[in-house]
Amino acid sequence: MEEAGVDLSIVTSPANVMYLSGFWGNPHERFMGVVIPRQGVPFLLVPALDREKAVEKSTLAVHTHEDTDSAVEILVRVLDKEPKGIGRIAIEKREMSVARLEELQERFPAARYSNVEDQLTAMRLQKDEDELSLMKKAAQLADEAVAFAASQMTPGKMEYEIVQAVESFVKRQGADRMAFDTMVLAGEKSALPHGTPGDRDIRRGDFVLVDLGIVWKGYCSDITRTFVIGEATDKQRNIYETVMKANEAAIQAVKPGVDAGRIDRAARDVITNAGYGGFFIHRVGHGLGIDIHESPSVHGKNGQLLVPGMTFTVEPGIYVPEIGGVRIEDDVLVTETGVQVLTTYPKELKILAAK
Repeated sequence: MEEAGVDLSIVTSPANVMYLSGFWGNPHERFMGVVIPRQGVPFLLVPALDREKAVEKSTLAVHTHEDTDSAVEILVRVLDKEPKGIGRIAIEKREMSVARLEELQERFPAARYSNVEDQLTAMRLQKDEDELSLMKKAAQLADEAVAFAASQMTPGKMEYEIVQAVESFVKRQGADRMAFDTMVLAGEKSALPHGTPGDRDIRRGDFVLVDLGIVWKGYCSDITRTFVIGEATDKQRNIYETVMKANEAAIQAVKPGVDAGRIDRAARDVITNAGYGGFFIHRVGHGLGIDIHESPSVHGKNGQLLVPGMTFTVEPGIYVPEIGGVRIEDDVLVTETGVQVLTTYPKELKILAAK
């Protein structure tokens, strides 16, 4: 902070608040933030209704504000510093609302504002052993959840019925929550990369795509597997085998010093050479950790070099309208010598019995 000339940093995104304090919260419209003065002791400011949990989890001193309070006024009071003496405040510019910024500007009239997001992203990029332990557990639970989903797939069941069963299963395992809305997409809907599960029933001959993520003690996993019900056509097999080869090629390309773009290109070359290039319509992966999507963004033009401790997904896909789609997604860790795949559910084509 001193080198950057920052007098005060205010970090407000839930993921970065957790990273800095150990407390995860969802304040809705209320203020929540880690406040870091250049001279003084950092503290966590949360809504009063979150006090008990914040005190339990936070490594920082906890202060609270009531719904009838101005959170910015409480912040100023805890700082115990003349606001006019604050010359530069670092905030997360993508996170902070204009309304909240205007409140700060009113109380800190002499302050200029800078963005702290790049520094926080860099801090979170390489996971330590404690973080990796949590991510490996989250990945294990994701493997188990996919296996459970497969056990629930029979013709006549609706997509939403399987989603409900899977999320109930995950809750029983003690997970914090799902990392995002679970996707179970059958038949032609599997060709929608971000489709919404509904009352489409599972039928013989369908591709069924399952995409789910689990949060374990604040850290995420993300996995996708695709199944066939009853019997696969030659076309389905060809699509599936192409995606699996692309997934494996991308994973084999992962090692320290390689640029992130090469991972995308390794998968994309396989799919393009097989004649499906126009049906692979997204980047090959994204970072994950506390957030389900974080740095690095694994797309073909990203020249960022991989370093040990990075974690991200590898998830090539082919989406053919009216036939369906296949995506195979794994979570990977860049190691000192190469790569470790955290998700271990089998990738070979699994044809589920049409009972």
